[in-house]
Amino acid sequence: MSGVKYLLDTNFILGMLKATPETTQWVSQRGLLADECAYSAITRMELLGFPGITLLEDQLIRSRLSSFAYLPITAEIEDATIALRCAKKIKLPDAIIAATASQHGLDLLTFDATLLATIAKT
Repeated sequence: MSGVKYLLDTNFILGMLKATPETTQWVSQRGLLADECAYSAITRMELLGFPGITLLEDQLIRSRLSSFAYLPITAEIEDATIALRCAKKIKLPDAIIAATASQHGLDLLTFDATLLATIAKT
Protein backbone atom coordinates (compact mmCIF):
# COMPACT_ATOMS: atom_id res chain seq x y z
CA MET A 1 0.00 0.00 0.00
CA SER A 2 2.96 2.22 -0.65
CA GLY A 3 2.11 5.85 -1.30
CA VAL A 4 -1.46 5.74 0.02
CA LYS A 5 -2.14 8.77 2.22
CA TYR A 6 -5.91 9.17 2.29
CA LEU A 7 -9.00 7.14 3.06
CA LEU A 8 -11.95 8.48 1.09
CA ASP A 9 -15.29 8.50 2.86
CA THR A 10 -18.43 7.62 0.94
CA ASN A 11 -19.56 11.25 0.67
CA PHE A 12 -16.17 12.29 -0.69
CA ILE A 13 -16.29 9.67 -3.45
CA LEU A 14 -19.88 10.68 -4.27
CA GLY A 15 -18.65 14.26 -4.55
CA MET A 16 -15.96 13.10 -6.97
CA LEU A 17 -18.48 11.16 -9.05
CA LYS A 18 -20.88 14.11 -9.18
CA ALA A 19 -18.03 16.63 -9.60
CA THR A 20 -19.41 18.84 -6.83
CA PRO A 21 -17.66 22.21 -6.54
CA GLU A 22 -16.49 21.48 -2.98
CA THR A 23 -14.88 18.18 -3.97
CA THR A 24 -13.45 19.43 -7.26
CA GLN A 25 -11.88 22.40 -5.50
CA TRP A 26 -10.41 20.21 -2.73
CA VAL A 27 -8.93 17.74 -5.25
CA SER A 28 -7.45 20.41 -7.52
CA GLN A 29 -6.03 22.59 -4.73
CA ARG A 30 -4.18 19.67 -3.18
CA GLY A 31 -3.28 17.82 -6.36
CA LEU A 32 -4.91 14.64 -5.08
CA LEU A 33 -3.75 11.58 -7.02
CA ALA A 34 -5.67 8.31 -7.31
CA ASP A 35 -2.69 6.24 -6.16
CA GLU A 36 -2.69 8.20 -2.88
CA CYS A 37 -6.27 7.15 -2.13
CA ALA A 38 -7.98 4.15 -0.63
CA TYR A 39 -11.53 3.25 0.33
CA SER A 40 -12.96 0.92 2.95
CA ALA A 41 -15.16 -2.11 2.56
CA ILE A 42 -18.04 -0.19 4.14
CA THR A 43 -17.73 2.60 1.56
CA ARG A 44 -17.93 0.02 -1.22
CA MET A 45 -21.06 -1.48 0.36
CA GLU A 46 -22.66 1.95 0.83
CA LEU A 47 -21.96 3.03 -2.74
CA LEU A 48 -22.92 -0.17 -4.55
CA GLY A 49 -25.74 -1.15 -2.20
CA PHE A 50 -27.73 2.02 -2.73
CA PRO A 51 -31.38 1.16 -3.40
CA GLY A 52 -32.38 1.87 -6.97
CA ILE A 53 -28.83 2.09 -8.30
CA THR A 54 -28.81 1.88 -12.09
CA LEU A 55 -26.49 -0.32 -14.13
CA LEU A 56 -24.71 2.78 -15.45
CA GLU A 57 -24.20 4.15 -11.92
CA ASP A 58 -22.91 0.76 -10.76
CA GLN A 59 -20.41 0.67 -13.62
CA LEU A 60 -19.29 4.25 -12.97
CA ILE A 61 -18.75 3.56 -9.26
CA ARG A 62 -16.85 0.33 -9.93
CA SER A 63 -14.67 2.10 -12.48
CA ARG A 64 -13.84 4.92 -10.05
CA LEU A 65 -13.15 2.51 -7.18
CA SER A 66 -10.79 0.47 -9.34
CA SER A 67 -8.35 3.40 -9.39
CA PHE A 68 -8.05 3.41 -5.57
CA ALA A 69 -6.65 0.88 -3.08
CA TYR A 70 -9.25 -1.33 -1.38
CA LEU A 71 -8.99 -1.85 2.39
CA PRO A 72 -10.96 -4.82 3.71
CA ILE A 73 -12.26 -5.10 7.26
CA THR A 74 -9.69 -6.97 9.34
CA ALA A 75 -9.83 -8.23 12.92
CA GLU A 76 -7.76 -5.20 13.94
CA ILE A 77 -10.25 -2.84 12.29
CA GLU A 78 -13.09 -4.70 14.01
CA ASP A 79 -11.38 -4.23 17.39
CA ALA A 80 -10.71 -0.54 16.73
CA THR A 81 -14.34 -0.12 15.63
CA ILE A 82 -15.59 -1.74 18.83
CA ALA A 83 -13.35 0.49 20.95
CA LEU A 84 -14.52 3.59 19.09
CA ARG A 85 -18.19 2.65 19.47
CA CYS A 86 -17.70 2.00 23.20
CA ALA A 87 -16.00 5.37 23.68
CA LYS A 88 -18.08 7.57 21.37
CA LYS A 89 -21.62 7.93 20.16
CA ILE A 90 -20.95 7.11 16.52
CA LYS A 91 -22.81 5.17 13.85
CA LEU A 92 -21.38 1.77 12.97
CA PRO A 93 -20.50 2.60 9.32
CA ASP A 94 -18.74 5.80 10.43
CA ALA A 95 -16.88 3.90 13.15
CA ILE A 96 -15.67 1.30 10.63
CA ILE A 97 -14.45 4.01 8.26
CA ALA A 98 -12.73 5.94 11.06
CA ALA A 99 -11.14 2.76 12.43
CA THR A 100 -9.93 1.81 8.95
CA ALA A 101 -8.23 5.19 8.53
CA SER A 102 -6.71 4.96 11.99
CA GLN A 103 -5.42 1.41 11.62
CA HIS A 104 -3.72 2.25 8.32
CA GLY A 105 -2.42 5.65 9.45
CA LEU A 106 -4.37 7.50 6.75
CA ASP A 107 -5.99 10.91 6.72
CA LEU A 108 -9.76 10.58 6.39
CA LEU A 109 -11.25 12.73 3.63
CA THR A 110 -14.90 13.36 4.43
CA PHE A 111 -17.41 16.17 4.29
CA ASP A 112 -19.20 14.77 7.35
CA ALA A 113 -18.50 17.43 9.97
CA THR A 114 -20.03 15.32 12.75
CA LEU A 115 -17.74 12.40 11.95
CA LEU A 116 -14.68 14.67 11.83
CA ALA A 117 -15.60 16.25 15.16
CA THR A 118 -16.12 12.85 16.75
CA ILE A 119 -12.81 11.37 15.61
CA ALA A 120 -10.88 14.59 16.31
CA LYS A 121 -11.66 14.06 20.00
CA THR A 122 -10.16 10.55 19.92
